[in-house]
Amino acid sequence: MALSTLLGVSVTLSLGFWQLRRASQKEALTAAIAASESRLTLDAAAFLQSPHPLDQLHQSVHLRGTWVPGHQVYLDNRQMNAKVGFFVLTPLRIEGSERVLMVQRGWIPRNFESRESLPTVETPAGVVEITGRIALPPSKLYEPGEAAPGAIRQNLDLPQFRLETGLPVDDTLMLVQTGGASEGLLREWPVVSLGVEKHYGYAFQWFALAALIAGLFGWFQVRPLFIVSKDE
Repeated sequence: MALSTLLGVSVTLSLGFWQLRRASQKEALTAAIAASESRLTLDAAAFLQSPHPLDQLHQSVHLRGTWVPGHQVYLDNRQMNAKVGFFVLTPLRIEGSERVLMVQRGWIPRNFESRESLPTVETPAGVVEITGRIALPPSKLYEPGEAAPGAIRQNLDLPQFRLETGLPVDDTLMLVQTGGASEGLLREWPVVSLGVEKHYGYAFQWFALAALIAGLFGWFQVRPLFIVSKDE
């Protein structure tokens, strides 16, 4: 019994401290994101010349370029303000460069009566200027079977999209366009949340369980020994 108790306390304490370490890691990442967002907005030259593009993650950047509307993608089942619709992603050919960056331009509701119809999105011709936040490729949702090509997609794999279209699309980073609603799109992006609080909650539960195991052992195993000793 004593060995089982020791094992149980050790395991639960270990899990509690692991949750504290995860919380500490996410707090450091949150601080790094806040620091990146507070930096000055990058221009195209600084963005293109960076030897380590991932170091620019979450930083704001202002770019000029031309849209490639023929390869526009509508990511399905994406929410904004608790409503389901599309995230609209369009490749942007950066001015003065061969580099193409996928831009998550905004959100638009879908037509549920005609699920294959595409909503109207204004995509200006010629040179445009946009400001956005450098981000990782879009998160993936569960998708049964193989991903189907086409304008409407459940997920977007940038390396595969690069092969499919022949565009020199950056397959490690994308841009989330910021600013007010325009071109038929909303841009009320949620604040990035890493869920630090839940790790402290889990840690408390594991430590409480460790204390409970130790307390039960003391009450049912150790306490009777003192009672017998006192009676003698």
